[in-house]
Amino acid sequence: MRKIVLQMMTTLNGRLDDPMVWVHGVSEDQYREIGRIHATFDTVLVGRTTYEEMAAYWPGALSEGSGTETNQAMARRMHTYRKLVFSKTGRQNLTDWNNTEQVVVGSDDGLAKYLAALKARPGGDIHLSGGSRFAQSVIGLDLVDEFHFFVYPVVSPGASWFSQLPDKRELKLLGTSTYENGVVRLHYVPSTAPGKARPASFSDLLT
Repeated sequence: MRKIVLQMMTTLNGRLDDPMVWVHGVSEDQYREIGRIHATFDTVLVGRTTYEEMAAYWPGALSEGSGTETNQAMARRMHTYRKLVFSKTGRQNLTDWNNTEQVVVGSDDGLAKYLAALKARPGGDIHLSGGSRFAQSVIGLDLVDEFHFFVYPVVSPGASWFSQLPDKRELKLLGTSTYENGVVRLHYVPSTAPGKARPASFSDLLT
């Protein structure tokens, strides 16, 4: 079965919105790692606002041949990916871009059913791109199979990944890597181990 993979930049305190405020750059070694992860995808899930930001940049970057070879490889992938743009109403038109579809789902139940069916179809893995509200909704439905967080060494106030979850979620760490700009990648999957009971005191954690 295909996996839904969240791969996002974030801060030490988990901020996910308005990255232009806190992202201080993407080093080439970090960009290559992002490209390696993206090579496993053939589909992107995205909200309308983030889609419009993507459509404003990637087609031009590809046609103009601008940026590094890593950037051009990403532009080619973005062009060929199946891009599913989620909306609750479908009332707003999307900027035209290759292999793009608008998906109208009016409820969490509808979203969960659509994504479960998508995961069951043949194909590569599925990139959960955002925006922030859309990504939080998919996380809240327990439909994300892997998390890649590129954590920037900065603290910044704003919306966080897990602030809207109603309960605790445990994750299993699969690996880490560091990059020349100080960013750390944390690779997690949801934990399948039974959750531990809340300890009665801090000393219980040490025994």
